[in-house]
Amino acid sequence: MKKLILGVSFLATSLFVFTSCKENKKRTSLNPGKSNLETGIAYGDKKNDGYEVADYKGQPDAPNMVFIEGGRFTMGTVEEDITYNRDNLERTVTVASFYMDETEVSNMGYLFYLYNVEKDSTREFYESALPDTTVWSSSMSFNDQYVDHYLRYPGFRLYPVVGVSWVQATDYAAWRSGAVNANKSRQHEEAGQKGGLKLFGKKKGEGEAVAEAPTTASSRPKIESGYVLPNYRLPTEAEWEYAAKAMIGTQYNDENQSNQRIYPWDGSSTRLPKGREKGMMLANFKRGRGDYAGIAGRLNDENIITAEVFSFPPNDFGLYNMAGNVNEWVYDVYRPNSYQDFDDLNPIRRDDTKDSESLYDDENFNSLINNKLRVYKGGSWNDVAYWLSPGTRRYLDQDSSTATIGFRCAMISVGTTR
Repeated sequence: MKKLILGVSFLATSLFVFTSCKENKKRTSLNPGKSNLETGIAYGDKKNDGYEVADYKGQPDAPNMVFIEGGRFTMGTVEEDITYNRDNLERTVTVASFYMDETEVSNMGYLFYLYNVEKDSTREFYESALPDTTVWSSSMSFNDQYVDHYLRYPGFRLYPVVGVSWVQATDYAAWRSGAVNANKSRQHEEAGQKGGLKLFGKKKGEGEAVAEAPTTASSRPKIESGYVLPNYRLPTEAEWEYAAKAMIGTQYNDENQSNQRIYPWDGSSTRLPKGREKGMMLANFKRGRGDYAGIAGRLNDENIITAEVFSFPPNDFGLYNMAGNVNEWVYDVYRPNSYQDFDDLNPIRRDDTKDSESLYDDENFNSLINNKLRVYKGGSWNDVAYWLSPGTRRYLDQDSSTATIGFRCAMISVGTTR
């Protein structure tokens, strides 16, 4: 009888250990369990310092952002390098998953930013954030209507903002991070007041710790709260190029791709190859000297300057105008040899590491290259088709702006995949 009891006890213990191990293996970031995996101590137990774990259902949705699944791709120039810069030779890199704006930042989006900056910041900063509307001005072209109206007239609301420098775009991204997270914090608190926020299935007052909008001294919600978004920022050059190519649309079977892409769509043509709108342009660009749109009655790309941000078909990631309309700032400092210096995982050039500014003699005007040059990509309404290829790259001083450069934001994807 004693042996039978010991056998049953051993079997029960084994089943418990097996079940516990099985349960532990099933734990994920979305379902971490009610107790600490490594110690067995219950979360929220006041006898053990009351360590709390917030309810988490994945990275919250970010306004206007599209999820870009990361992976391997061939980064670099696909078109013939007609400028002979040799500054973006092909190489294989991997980019982690991230989020990117579905569209370029619009005039309306930027005006909303200016409105809030004017209320909450100094006059000096507000004035530094204003786009340079004189970028439309030309002594040999009648563009006065754009100088006066392009940014603020309601008819241009959903057109991409231009005349914005790299520095201004970076400031906008920082403001947007705070504005979006403050709004999410407010929504989170309001949801808690309407019936209690749930943690592990219990409501406030049922003896379980509740994740309420914990904040720091600066009123920014803690990262551990689970509803804070990572910061908005400019995309890296690698992220931008990866998202523009959208090679996901060329895949078949086991990691095979049917073709490389010259543009953000298949084929070597800039026109729709079939369908009711066969022959219509797939992007807003300059078709040749003096030809910005076609002829009246049959305007092909329909836009003499910029187009609204939702114009033209999106690419296979669902992103609009990754070729044409306006060029877009990216994060990277420009160097002609970055392609051979980059890491092959999430490449970026933040500064002059491995390619010092002192090598270029900018001070004596023997070179244009310095640490204030930033890369921009994508081609614009005023560029020929060559610049629509994602692998092409150009640069401009980070404090400069033009009527052909805008921007969109990106954001890291954290934790679980989608």
